[in-house]
Amino acid sequence: MPRLDRLSELQCNRLITHNVLVYDDAPWVWPAKPVASMRLALVTTAGVHLRGDTPFKGGEQTYRAIPSNAPAKDILLSHSSIGFDRSGVIRDLNLVLPLDRLREMAERGEIGGLGPNHYSFMGAQTKYDRLMDETGPEVGRRLKAEGVDAVLLTGA
Repeated sequence: MPRLDRLSELQCNRLITHNVLVYDDAPWVWPAKPVASMRLALVTTAGVHLRGDTPFKGGEQTYRAIPSNAPAKDILLSHSSIGFDRSGVIRDLNLVLPLDRLREMAERGEIGGLGPNHYSFMGAQTKYDRLMDETGPEVGRRLKAEGVDAVLLTGA
């Protein structure tokens, strides 16, 4: 992340006035079963997608589904920002989409398994209307229909 004093005045003002959602509380639900029997899925704001999918564009409020069995070499990162160093993710996708770690946990019986899909959104949003009203709830419904018990949220 760059220091504000190293950015142009325009970039600095954009970051300082960035529209973020603020909540006074966070919902909490006690798990209905042990983690070792839960089916998990990843939801990320890293802007990753399958090779061949349309890359994300800045401010895009859609999502991409990533099958659980997709190899890392077929998952690309289209998220770029002055405040985001992509080099680590290019070397190891697990930094933002820890598929290998979750697969290992499933093999060891630490989690019950993975849902059939994981979901990716574009981060660094300035507007949230479609995410809140359409695409976010749609992904929630898909996760429920896919039998996912819990979601691990990751960002970039």
